[in-house]
Amino acid sequence: MRVLLVGGGGREHALALGLAGDPAVEALVAAPGNPGIAAVAELREVTPTDPAAVAALAVEVAADLVVIGPEAPLVAGVADAVRAKGIAVFGPSAEAARLEGSKTFAKDVMTAAGVPTARAYTCEDAAAVAHALDEFGAPYVVKDDGLAAGKGVVVTDDRAAAERHAAECGRVVIEEYLSGPEVSLFVVTDGEAAVPLLPAQDFKRVGDGDTGPNTGGMGAYTPLPWTPPNLVDDVMRDVVHPTLAELRRRGTPFAGLLYVGLAITPSGPRVIEFNARFGDPETQVVLALLETPLGGLLHAAATGTLGAHPPLRWRDGAAVTVVVAADGYPAGPRTGDVITGADRAGIIHAGTRRDADGTLRSAGGRVLCGTATGPDLAAARDAAYELVRDVELAGSHYRTDIAAAAVDGRITIPG
Repeated sequence: MRVLLVGGGGREHALALGLAGDPAVEALVAAPGNPGIAAVAELREVTPTDPAAVAALAVEVAADLVVIGPEAPLVAGVADAVRAKGIAVFGPSAEAARLEGSKTFAKDVMTAAGVPTARAYTCEDAAAVAHALDEFGAPYVVKDDGLAAGKGVVVTDDRAAAERHAAECGRVVIEEYLSGPEVSLFVVTDGEAAVPLLPAQDFKRVGDGDTGPNTGGMGAYTPLPWTPPNLVDDVMRDVVHPTLAELRRRGTPFAGLLYVGLAITPSGPRVIEFNARFGDPETQVVLALLETPLGGLLHAAATGTLGAHPPLRWRDGAAVTVVVAADGYPAGPRTGDVITGADRAGIIHAGTRRDADGTLRSAGGRVLCGTATGPDLAAARDAAYELVRDVELAGSHYRTDIAAAAVDGRITIPG
């Protein structure tokens, strides 16, 4: 099987490692890729959000499967253009990807499907914003209605900050606040059959103790020792299958990766958001424990044969990833700084570039991450921090408390 992987971030590096490790994948091409991906794939230049260009490249490299990593190409219709060429693609259509591209659309689908989620209003002017904020009270949850690379959400007790974010976005969804720890659940689906992966938890705030502004994610871990034993089964029954059925009813079946972001509230799991692709950095830890060959799994979802795929196999133990961010991230990350110590197994590239002379430099806000496994969560956490401590990047920073509360048994579900 020849595979074309679209994207160039940390999620795509993790996907590339998984695909390269599948004996059925005889050739892997990544576009545009990154210096880390270059170790396991041929890199090609392409604009990921250009449907015609990606489809043409898929034909040129004779791809049997195209895997689309980021959300923007999906919303732009890249999967549709590739499918029109008769090539299997892992990723939903542009219409189905509206689950992530429009939070209003996602709320409409959830309401129609009876999915448990927060009450919400879509607001387009100051008066509507004020009404919604009055009704729900603090903490205020204000979400950009469109794509915002994981950084379009403000959760704050500051009324003025909430109003300011709403004004900057224009069209927002304002929701009631959901209390309780958060969980990310990835579900591979061909539109009918659906297979859950291991639940993970990521860390959105930039600083230790969940302080500071939201980011694209500063770390993650799996498995989650504190979740109810029936969590995945309940979410598949109450959220995933009703959502997939509603999208089929609308004539826009969802095939690809359905990301379910959950809050485990005193009343049970509630959906915070849907995404239409693997999450970053949760992908790094989930795939680190997946023993089932990745290429075959994604190909089954892309070809409507997931129902016949064997049950997934998982490695024992745990996985932790810690993100190293550039100076100034998330407000205004500095780029172009030299990176050393990033050549060890377990270092996943997210925002890097390489000079002609081989010098590795930062090229984004989240620059790289250290991903490690271990026999238990504590061992995996220690190994991940050992990896990032050996990375040298001027002004860089990372959270020091990734998975610490889980290791110490400090996560509880409010009741």
